[in-house]
Amino acid sequence: MSKEIGIIDADLLDNGTRHPNLALMKISGYQKELGNNVTLLEDYFAIPRYDEVYLSRVFDFTKVPIDPKDYPNLHIGGTGYFWMDAEDLPHEIEHHMPDYHLYDEYVGKQIARGIKAQTYSDYMDYSIGFTTRGCFRKCPFCVNQKYDHVFRHSPVKEFFDPSRKHIYLWDDQFFGFPRWQEVIDELEETGRRFQFRQGLDVRLMTEEKARRLARVKYHGDYIFAFDHISDTPQVRKGLEIWRRYSDKSTKLYVLSGFESQGAEEIASIFERIRILMEYQCLPYIMRHEYYNQSPYKGMFITLARWCNQPNFLKKKSFRQFCEANGLHSSAYRYMSQFEHDHPDIAKTYFDIRFDRRGGQ
Repeated sequence: MSKEIGIIDADLLDNGTRHPNLALMKISGYQKELGNNVTLLEDYFAIPRYDEVYLSRVFDFTKVPIDPKDYPNLHIGGTGYFWMDAEDLPHEIEHHMPDYHLYDEYVGKQIARGIKAQTYSDYMDYSIGFTTRGCFRKCPFCVNQKYDHVFRHSPVKEFFDPSRKHIYLWDDQFFGFPRWQEVIDELEETGRRFQFRQGLDVRLMTEEKARRLARVKYHGDYIFAFDHISDTPQVRKGLEIWRRYSDKSTKLYVLSGFESQGAEEIASIFERIRILMEYQCLPYIMRHEYYNQSPYKGMFITLARWCNQPNFLKKKSFRQFCEANGLHSSAYRYMSQFEHDHPDIAKTYFDIRFDRRGGQ
């Protein structure tokens, strides 16, 4: 006799998210193969009506308005509950083809409400998976602390759906895998464009990696990271190699607000932006939640608004962006206050421009 299985994507219900939950899609695929009926739940009220319900959240700040202990049929998981101590899925689920249709009804409803279909491209257009797992960096802000090396997780065919246009990968430290070339070969055999969403480690860039990566059918921006100003020599070396082989759009995640929340962190962000402008790379400001403790919280927000929309970054300096918002805007107020408090930092960075490779 088949079971009634409920699935709850807590991040989707609380904040909305542009990314489907891969673990839940694998659970759904496995349960359907067993002959069970699977439903993506859009609230928490129906939990008692199902034989089993699987609830996952990726972020610990996602609000879940129930106490899971009150429901004996409820299974919870995800880094939002267990951080780096989250248990692995059972092997038969972890390596199951994801159910790429789990979110179909939900997406259909949102599009019918008038939301653009492009908003849900990740749900409709991509095969999703990990080809490798693990990382040796042990960055304190990262959930990926479980392993101290990079290892092969799955072949591409394990999660590749030929009916989908593209592939995106959640690999944590792909360039740290010694046989990375084999994975690229498998990806190219699919004939699909692909992208590493977590970013690639530019500090591990080599001539061979740059040459190969520049030649593949890549989808969207190439993504790397520039998390710490202390990494500047390694980041510069990697980008110099990369730019010898590719002039394609390249983005680097810029971690902000983690190491400190004062003026020195604002200066660090600006300096990393300036360096990336030299290489015609796009900075993408990733604000750690600690930024909320900063007396310059508004500057973190305004920097993200400026950088994370390339049309602004490419055409205007930070000062011009704030002025364009209006003299009574919050952006102009934050800029003016910071300039009053730290004129030297403002003089060095407020007028740098992308189209002048970080010059004024």
